[in-house]
Amino acid sequence: MFKKSFIAALLSVGIISSTTAQVFNKAKMDSFFTAIERNNKGMGSVAITKNGKVVYTRSIGYSYINAYTKTHADYATKYRIGSITKMFTTTMIFQLIEEGKLTLNTPLAKFFPKIPNAKLITIGNLLNHRSGIHNFTKDADYLLWNGKAHTQSEMVAIITKGGSDFTPDSQATYSNSNFVLLGFIVEKITGKTYEEALEQRITSKIGLTNTYYGGKTNLSNREAFSYSLDSNWTQEPETDMSIPGGAGAILSTPVELDLFISNLFMNKLIKPASLEQMKTIKDKYGMGMFQVPFGTKKGYGHTGGIDGFSSSLGYFPEDSVAIAYCNNGVVYPTNDIMIGALSIYFDKPYNIPTFKAYNVTPVELNQFAGVYSSTQIPLKITITVQGNTLTGQATGQTAFPLEATEKNTFQFQTAGIVLIFNPEKNEMTLKQGSIFLFTKEK
Repeated sequence: MFKKSFIAALLSVGIISSTTAQVFNKAKMDSFFTAIERNNKGMGSVAITKNGKVVYTRSIGYSYINAYTKTHADYATKYRIGSITKMFTTTMIFQLIEEGKLTLNTPLAKFFPKIPNAKLITIGNLLNHRSGIHNFTKDADYLLWNGKAHTQSEMVAIITKGGSDFTPDSQATYSNSNFVLLGFIVEKITGKTYEEALEQRITSKIGLTNTYYGGKTNLSNREAFSYSLDSNWTQEPETDMSIPGGAGAILSTPVELDLFISNLFMNKLIKPASLEQMKTIKDKYGMGMFQVPFGTKKGYGHTGGIDGFSSSLGYFPEDSVAIAYCNNGVVYPTNDIMIGALSIYFDKPYNIPTFKAYNVTPVELNQFAGVYSSTQIPLKITITVQGNTLTGQATGQTAFPLEATEKNTFQFQTAGIVLIFNPEKNEMTLKQGSIFLFTKEK
């Protein structure tokens, strides 16, 4: 939930005049997203802006699917943006600092004295994930209660119970708990709900009409559901938005996310000194912001993941370019989509994926089935044949579908997993960042 990885209204918008936008290969960009859509590799919307002007937008797939109806996503489809919410929360915190109502050194104890180490934890520690407060979304029972509404006092009790993972300011570890508390602090200082503060302090100031604090998904408001792909698209369960709060409860569109971050960097929301604080990276984290590298270009932004949604937002100051992609059906990884879109926009060498599948017979699949273990990591992976496909399931985790890409090789693109089987030796190699050898148990 609210994931943080990033490696690297308008009915139809093409290229704006060359005086306001870089002329890029729009046909290639269209082909890229068409390939994703036609091969069922994702559903979502993308927007690219330059100098605050939209130069490209495209929607693929559906915002809603049931047995009888499919609603195509479009320019006005709204997505849960997960942890990109943290950038909005951080912006409001710096506004309060500029108004003299708070400082980066204000102790958490001023607002929530029962949180472990509250006297030692500062607002700055919360913003750059150096508080040590345990991340409640990592708890084993989180998915048992995240669909039910919780009050502020109930969420504070959960965070308090989670305790501390390290001494404040001794290191940095990502924790959604930090920003749930920051959202509550915004409410305490302003005397308004987070939703009201967001509207007053950000969205109304820069003309965002499709960005707001979410609730239960409302189809009549053109809000998207999220889906996972097995043989068909299956709707994902919803987190009650009282839980992520200032860490992940906002809905928006890619166009409005671009406009938000562009206005942020144009100092329309906070002062330059505050923006510099947000951009200052320490142990991988800024304040509500990450660094976004793309080749020799240095950008800033955030990503978000919640309930099967996956979103990325980045801004490249030297080019005045913003890009956002909101994904409600993740198959081809969001990060790879962002890399592809940026490569095409900035005219870097890039080959559009062909997404060609390798045909494999059920007889061939049967030789891969079994339980595999490794001496390198304390994890077992069970491989099962289901019809004409394989599924994998690691210890204590949900099953994931595997797609054949070549002889004896399968992948789960969403998580960047590649499995290479050697049936003669009863071995399987797992590639996911690192390489691990597994042996089939007898």
